[in-house]
Amino acid sequence: MAELDGLWDVRRVSGFLPPMVGVRKEISGGKGLTKVGPLPGVPFDVVGLSLRYRAPFRGFVDELEPQGDGFAGRATFRGRVFGRFAMTRVHQGGT
Repeated sequence: MAELDGLWDVRRVSGFLPPMVGVRKEISGGKGLTKVGPLPGVPFDVVGLSLRYRAPFRGFVDELEPQGDGFAGRATFRGRVFGRFAMTRVHQGGT
């Protein structure tokens, strides 16, 4: 999904999420990674405005809604919301 393509900073808003210092999402087309600092990324598939994590994190889904220049997100596990976050674009386009 072109509007999601790019590099995004992620910040915690509320809920059962750790501080998200250094967390970024890299999205290109139908796939992406959630990265924490220099660690390898956790892969996900983009389905509309949902980021569906692959094994071993299957069941985790980030649901996004446009908000200003970025997105508001709900972190879910098996359909239950456990936290909220915001995404702000750092760089547009594929990663």
